[in-house]
Amino acid sequence: MQNIKLHSAGITSVDLKTRMPFKYGIATMTSFPLVFLSLDCEINGHAAKGISSDLLPPKWFKKDPDQAPDAELKELRQVIEHACDICAGIQGKTVFECWQQLYNEQDAWGKQQNHPPLLTHFGSSLVERAMIDAFCRNNQTTFFQALKENALGIRLDGIHPELNESSIAETLPKAPLKNIIARHTVGLSDPLTEAEISPDERLTDGLPQSLDSCLNTYGIRHLKIKICGDFDTDRQRLLDIARIMTQRPPESFGFTLDGNEQFEEMGQFNDYWNRLTSINDLQHFMNHLLFVEQPLKRDVALNQEVSTALQTWKNKPRIIIDESDGTLHSAAEAIRMGYAGTSHKNCKGVIKSVANRAFIHHLTLKHSGSSCIMSGEDLCNQGPVAVMQDLCVTAALGIESVERNGHHYCAGLSHHPVSIREQMLQFHGDVYHPSPQGWPTLNIESGLISTHSINQSPFGIHFLPKTEDYQ
Repeated sequence: MQNIKLHSAGITSVDLKTRMPFKYGIATMTSFPLVFLSLDCEINGHAAKGISSDLLPPKWFKKDPDQAPDAELKELRQVIEHACDICAGIQGKTVFECWQQLYNEQDAWGKQQNHPPLLTHFGSSLVERAMIDAFCRNNQTTFFQALKENALGIRLDGIHPELNESSIAETLPKAPLKNIIARHTVGLSDPLTEAEISPDERLTDGLPQSLDSCLNTYGIRHLKIKICGDFDTDRQRLLDIARIMTQRPPESFGFTLDGNEQFEEMGQFNDYWNRLTSINDLQHFMNHLLFVEQPLKRDVALNQEVSTALQTWKNKPRIIIDESDGTLHSAAEAIRMGYAGTSHKNCKGVIKSVANRAFIHHLTLKHSGSSCIMSGEDLCNQGPVAVMQDLCVTAALGIESVERNGHHYCAGLSHHPVSIREQMLQFHGDVYHPSPQGWPTLNIESGLISTHSINQSPFGIHFLPKTEDYQ
């Protein structure tokens, strides 16, 4: 037990541009703000600082096609600013106690504002991450060790009552993963071959642009393929990708399909799936499918009709939720309905993911043969903070395959201060290495990202970046 007092939190923002458009669902991202949240707190009478970071992506937290981009950004900043405001004065004996107060206050406010929980708790997740960072730095411990010893004071039954006899330590691997499989995103508009890239769209930064080039450069073994829901378009897209993969198959190739909430009801997706899996030229390729992510719109995905459809659908693929995972209990509800699991994203909450991982472990012990999963998905995460903290959590929880796309759609740390770039290469040379133009970019070798220096750091990142360097 430790006396923890949160004093103040503030945000710093920097505008970044993508190196190539990222088309997902109803959005195409070409620029975005990246925010850093700095937290000042007190632990056992000692001043402590922590940091977190995330980008503000369009049309994900609240997929409203009619909302203007400026209004959407205003809401994203509002939920972060509110979390910063209410954190001042929060105190408790554990990180978990402080997080509970923060979560509950943010939740009540979000309901008053009529914000969906996914959006509301984007703000509280940033404060939560900075608090974990401050705790680990102050106590000179790593995130994995803090979890293993439950130094954060997480009460699993405070989230999932059936876990009253479970411990966090028993749900973790013996050690954090040394490497993570980088599951490469194939966006809806991404070129598959070099021949598809017109001269005026060809990049000159020395990094791969087409899927074929990424396979050659990074040794990619896992893909995350975006689908649009139009059968003819998706059919041809998958045939083209399958052709590329069968020409040069990795040793352990696997892929996931991201439905991007393109379907209105499960029967519609069932029909789509039956047509897709009946295509002879896709039979071998589809054998490598790992799971399907969020095919249904978030406002219908957890309806009773969907539960009935899942329970009666024989030979269905493993389907997980992502955007529907808005509350602390959404994942457990989805699994009871017949979904195969959920996704981890730091933006949805670290403690929430720890509890969900424990819930899945509990089901595996209770029901032998249970195949529930927790995947790792990206939000186009960027360095120097967000991607490191996200990889830290996935390595600690034993999530082997994680979508990583921020390095592909953005030019590494090229837009960050020189001081930040130098420290990343100094302390995290296994995770970031110099690009052909000199600035640090994510290092992927044989389809893997090293997490060695990440696991040795307090909460993913060894040094505490100075946000004033961005001003």
